[in-house]
Amino acid sequence: MPSRSSRANRGWWDDNADDYQVEHGEFLRDTGFVWCPEGLDEADAHLLGEVRGRRVLEIGCGAAQCARWLVGQGAQVAAFDVSHRQLRHARRIDEATGLRVPVVQADAEALPYADAVFDLACSAFGALPFVADPLAVLREVRRVLRPGGRFVFSVSHPIRWAFPDDPGPRGLTSDRSYFDRSPYEERDEDGALTYVEHHRTMADWVNLVAASGLRLTGLLEPEWPKEHERVWGGWSPLRGRHIPGTAVFSCASS
Repeated sequence: MPSRSSRANRGWWDDNADDYQVEHGEFLRDTGFVWCPEGLDEADAHLLGEVRGRRVLEIGCGAAQCARWLVGQGAQVAAFDVSHRQLRHARRIDEATGLRVPVVQADAEALPYADAVFDLACSAFGALPFVADPLAVLREVRRVLRPGGRFVFSVSHPIRWAFPDDPGPRGLTSDRSYFDRSPYEERDEDGALTYVEHHRTMADWVNLVAASGLRLTGLLEPEWPKEHERVWGGWSPLRGRHIPGTAVFSCASS
């Protein structure tokens, strides 16, 4: 059964998918692979290495922009998301671009794929920040990866948790403990949970990767590009030039 976090976030993303794609779709690009609000592009970063002819899984794909870029590079791609509405946008973009991505609706804590079938897996802010049990997700990723496979995922940089989610000057002053792991929650007027985002420290993430059986091979904290002036929620040029906004973890399966 999906966790309460998964159930709440599925509803939130179904309700907000349209607005999300309107606001961020141009930046993400229908056939682009953008790792984070800083604009780190896989075409330049090559964090996944050579993808042509490789079997790749995108975790928490949204409208599958990243997966579609991988298809364009010659990869064999599968993708999934918890939100049916996001996947409807994926199908819309498939029709517009002619690049089709096979997608399914699924929960990252229980992947609907056989053991050892993928060479690579990736997740650009997909699933991992929103699940109650990230270790379950990481273990599932390890299960579906072939020996020697690679998993790269990006999440909000843990240090952001200690600061208000404000792109202006207020967002430069810490107002809570970095070590407070209480999740951020939103509720409706009846008190029902409608959105959850979980906080893990940098040490938490490193230890979760190790506990899953994956091996951490790299950690990237993208710097804010000088020419990049776009604000995305709490990400902004002002904050990005002072504190990291994203952490990108590269892992290998044994």
